[in-house]
Amino acid sequence: MTVSEFINSAQFSKSTDCDKSLLYLKDWHFVKEFPEYVAYKTPLHFCDDWLNLYLDKYRMHTDPDTYNQGNEISCSDYRFVYIGPKGTWTPLHADVFRSYSWSANVCGRKQWYLLHPDQHHLIYDRNMRVCVYNIFSDANEAKFPGFKKAVWWECTQEQNEIIFVPSGWYHQVQNLEDTISINHNWFNAYNLPWVWDLLLRDYHEAQEYIEDLKGCDEFEELCQRNLAANTGMNIIDFFVFMVRLAFSNMVQLYNVTTGAMARHFVFNLECIRSIALKMKSIDMDVKNGNLIVDRRKDFEDHLLEELCASLGKTYGSIHGHSHSQAEDHTYKFLFKNLDSEFHILCCRVCDSEDLVALINDKLIKLDLLDCTTSCFSSITLEIRLMGFNNIISILNLILE
Repeated sequence: MTVSEFINSAQFSKSTDCDKSLLYLKDWHFVKEFPEYVAYKTPLHFCDDWLNLYLDKYRMHTDPDTYNQGNEISCSDYRFVYIGPKGTWTPLHADVFRSYSWSANVCGRKQWYLLHPDQHHLIYDRNMRVCVYNIFSDANEAKFPGFKKAVWWECTQEQNEIIFVPSGWYHQVQNLEDTISINHNWFNAYNLPWVWDLLLRDYHEAQEYIEDLKGCDEFEELCQRNLAANTGMNIIDFFVFMVRLAFSNMVQLYNVTTGAMARHFVFNLECIRSIALKMKSIDMDVKNGNLIVDRRKDFEDHLLEELCASLGKTYGSIHGHSHSQAEDHTYKFLFKNLDSEFHILCCRVCDSEDLVALINDKLIKLDLLDCTTSCFSSITLEIRLMGFNNIISILNLILE
């Protein structure tokens, strides 16, 4: 069904809560579909968005065998428009990749029911396989014995309000009126561990599901393919993502060497290194094979250069630096004049151990290895996005 067909068929303002045939337009890739039409600007609080910044330049899946039209559309970006009449709702879930999310009501009202990550086990069955679908009708005590112990956070989101949902918070949402909302999922250095933990858990589940094929030569390939299909990316996709983001952050440190902005880039690199060390500690890219990345291809096109420029512009905005057209030329110059040793090291990143070595080499040369991040006074708000003492905050930001 097309968007126009949905609009023509939807019975706005005529629906009732008991109506079981309501249509709800979800996950409309509005920004991707109309890139030249700037309907809104992402609030500054949520601009540190590695996920969509990356997907503006690259596909998420690195394996051509995982490409299909439906999959590529669903993974093209994570910036959505939702349109639904009164009574439509979203079942209980935690967000894709265990990302952050923000949701802005252009019009209408929503009722949110949220559950702290520490209580997520209460909404699963005894085998921790099946999650409650609807907290109002699906909570059979025999099937979900812990459900009644769950403590729910409730809030009503009004028009022109934005709600921020931290990583791992399960939530169910109902439209109290005809509602149009803008919804973004994103992650960055602060919640990167959530992404890795989910990938690792889902990877082990993918192995269990086809355990009877463990003797096959294609076992690992099948696991990665199933992981990409079910989770949205696999271990290899995630590793390539980290390598490109690490490189982009390192390039920034050729341009900005002091101040809060430089410390932010260092913090990003330390977080990427931390995840790479976890991959190395479980021998993910050796025992499980084929996590080999040839970075030379990244230097043969302009996508990585564009990613670096976009990253620099984004962090410039976050830290209150004005962006000039001359800065775009700076990145072109940097790419042409990167010192040969750094270029060689980048091209040799084949596994997590290489990535750790590359980051360490860069930070040692800048005398920033294990640099403390306690001085991040200018980005305290971003750090606070991890919790606000684990209370969901409603941000009263008027849409531009």
